[in-house]
Amino acid sequence: MTIAAYDAIADWYDDYVTTTATDYSERVRAVLADLLGPGSGRCLDLCCGTGAHAGELRRLGWQPIGVDLSGGQLRHARTRLPVARADATALPLPDGVLPAVACVLAHTDMPDYPAAIAEAARVLAPGGRLVHVGVHPCFVGAFADRAEPGRILLDEGYAERDRSFRSWNSVGVRARVGAWHVPLADLLDAVPAAGLTLTAVRESGSGPLPDILALRATKP
Repeated sequence: MTIAAYDAIADWYDDYVTTTATDYSERVRAVLADLLGPGSGRCLDLCCGTGAHAGELRRLGWQPIGVDLSGGQLRHARTRLPVARADATALPLPDGVLPAVACVLAHTDMPDYPAAIAEAARVLAPGGRLVHVGVHPCFVGAFADRAEPGRILLDEGYAERDRSFRSWNSVGVRARVGAWHVPLADLLDAVPAAGLTLTAVRESGSGPLPDILALRATKP
């Protein structure tokens, strides 16, 4: 089971995503809305954290339910949506019961994200959709120095898949909890490997260089 790294910083993180990172969070939610679209029924907020995106899911018409490994994060999340504490690779749900799953800003918190995609595919009903919104694997990570506006300096660490606490931002999330890097090929390959069909890809950035990559896939 993945270590619940956010327990120690849950209060700080809840404040961070709702104050310091407000502009970024709004862009994330815009991409989520674009790919998930309106719907009804339950949408699993996979690795829901503090439940920061539950309101957007409800605005789109979905009934959000959340799972996360961090009890500290779930203290905040349970005020925003129904939640359960669980590992993303072992969901407490039967096969084929959900019309939608959204995983937002969580793939770098897991040592085996393809396994989480496979588990999401298992609980999706035929025709159901999975939306992934995450940091851009080519331009965000321990290997990418974004300290200079308008420029990203990449080093050889792109190929490393182990957890790293190395970060150009010494006061950000990754310097506190670390991150597992998922290269672009690994992320894309995980979709068909789980039996899903990739239907859309989006990039987003505050400028010309993207810091968000999002995917939508459907279950045949």
